[in-house]
Amino acid sequence: MSLMPEEPSGELPAPVESVDRALRILLYLRNHDSISVKEAAAHLGIAASTAHRLLSTLARRGFVLQDFTRRYRLGDVLSVIAPEQITESGLREVALQPLRELQVKVQETVQLMVLRGGNIRFIEGVEPNAVLRVIRRVDDEMPAFVSAGGKAILARLSNQEVEDIYQRGLSNWPTRRVQSMKMLKRMLTLVRRNGYALSLEETEQGVSGVGVCVIGPNGRPVAALTVAIPSVRFRRELVPEYVAALQAAAWQLQEELFGEYRT
Repeated sequence: MSLMPEEPSGELPAPVESVDRALRILLYLRNHDSISVKEAAAHLGIAASTAHRLLSTLARRGFVLQDFTRRYRLGDVLSVIAPEQITESGLREVALQPLRELQVKVQETVQLMVLRGGNIRFIEGVEPNAVLRVIRRVDDEMPAFVSAGGKAILARLSNQEVEDIYQRGLSNWPTRRVQSMKMLKRMLTLVRRNGYALSLEETEQGVSGVGVCVIGPNGRPVAALTVAIPSVRFRRELVPEYVAALQAAAWQLQEELFGEYRT
């Protein structure tokens, strides 16, 4: 996506220095996934405090946003399609073929879900042709922090955003393991480090899951894909294979929704 011309070099100083700095940051982000305050300061040759004020101003207007790692990315104002513009019906339509291909690879039930408040909502799923299988869910909801897909989505948010979502406390669920915000934050740190999430009989007894996040061009979560496996068949040594298949499907879905971009 072409946003603006290449950054000029060898020109006279800009008449409005603050505007020039803002444009240089946006040009930098066109060709880079994200930037930290320290990197912005070095790139512009200014103090870190000045760079922070500049990035905060751009974030206030939606030109950049700060992700869960406290780095800044291009915001929705400069995206062709913002994640919030995607409807559930549109997401279901685009995701059905990647889900079918994913199911063939993993030979287990696969699901698509989105975040709705503190819950995840199941949008679509595909089951294997097997006697012992996890039944797909459609239009059901459950707390996001018990589902592999929900965890993957929450992990793409900042801790402050997660606190805001659950400011009234964590929802009750019969098989939940997360009992406090402290436990939830610790779990999400692990998910961020691994790049995927597990749910071991947390949604219901006898069901284990592996999930990854579907990410928009601005680095924000759009949805999640999961593999749901009967616990008697779940093997930890197979997790890397599930994750690789899920990530390939997530990339396919992201490209269908937004075109090619980096995350």
